[in-house]
Amino acid sequence: MDSKLDRRQLLKVAGVAVLGASLGSCARATSPSRHFAKVNVSPERVIRTTVGLRPFRRSGFRLEVERFDETTVVHNYGHGSNGVSMSWGTAHLAMEEALKTGETRAAVIGCGAVGLATARLLQRHGLDVTIYAKDVPPRTTSNMSAAWFSAGIGGDTDMRTPAYLAQQRRAARLAHRYFQDLVSDHYGVRWIERYALSETLPAEPSSPDPLGDLAPENVQLGPGEHPFPRAYARRFWTMLIEPSRYLDAVLRDVLLAGGDLVVRDFDSLQALLALPEALIVNCTGLGSKELFGDDELIPIKGQLTVLLPQPEVDYLIGASGLSMIPRQDGILLGQTWERGESSLEPNATEAQRVMDGLTQFFADME
Repeated sequence: MDSKLDRRQLLKVAGVAVLGASLGSCARATSPSRHFAKVNVSPERVIRTTVGLRPFRRSGFRLEVERFDETTVVHNYGHGSNGVSMSWGTAHLAMEEALKTGETRAAVIGCGAVGLATARLLQRHGLDVTIYAKDVPPRTTSNMSAAWFSAGIGGDTDMRTPAYLAQQRRAARLAHRYFQDLVSDHYGVRWIERYALSETLPAEPSSPDPLGDLAPENVQLGPGEHPFPRAYARRFWTMLIEPSRYLDAVLRDVLLAGGDLVVRDFDSLQALLALPEALIVNCTGLGSKELFGDDELIPIKGQLTVLLPQPEVDYLIGASGLSMIPRQDGILLGQTWERGESSLEPNATEAQRVMDGLTQFFADME
């Protein structure tokens, strides 16, 4: 019997091993030489507040083919808070459906992370692509995203089907692999540690996470094994995407590969179907509620308070309604989650909660 394991097997074995170790004693602390710079949280350092509406869909993202006479529409939307993370994965699935049509030209509707990834993959398979979009970077919902890689399932628990879960897991693995190819200053993608914090030890899972290996070096830390003002910290590595750099770079790739960009809004399905392309990939997010009558779509408002950059801060945190994400264009403070709220005006109460919570957090940090 061959004793060698391929990389995927090794990752799975390692993921299970780490899971097992994490449920026992917290034996692996952060390195004594590891320095955690504190974030200077102060109203005087606030440079902007961003607000975005997550396109949440109760049964999860929609990856489906719909036909209208001579036009084929491939739907690829409804990712909720995981649009940037899942973009390349669901783009790959949408590409597979698009290629079945045999068309050589495609219209991609939407110019956020999902639309751009879809356009690039279609181009890589020889299709001529035109992107039609109402908003383009830096004015897309994706530009407002926190944008660290998360293989979040999406949707409401009671609405997820086994078929959807299998599709989501495949898309997450594809997306994770595609993003690894983009790790560079050029695309604004890098590996970074994240710490998920809690006052109580997380409950033991009933079964291993099928996507656990997408969070390498996943270790549970206990009191005294980390510098944060919470009892427990789960440490793992993830990828951080800088939307301002990343979206511009991918859009540039689309244009350099011969793609076209048309800034246009569609006020009806009839206007959309009047396009010259017989193949349309719909990546409109919340726009699909009006265009295609999808009543499952719900806006979930999120906002981020952005502080002046601190290059020395090189880790992410998430702690019971609070988050911190260090990017080159600023330190992002969150998190907010207002289901059903469609206003793009900042919520002053939520902004104050986040500022107060993280001011205290970093004051208490060792």
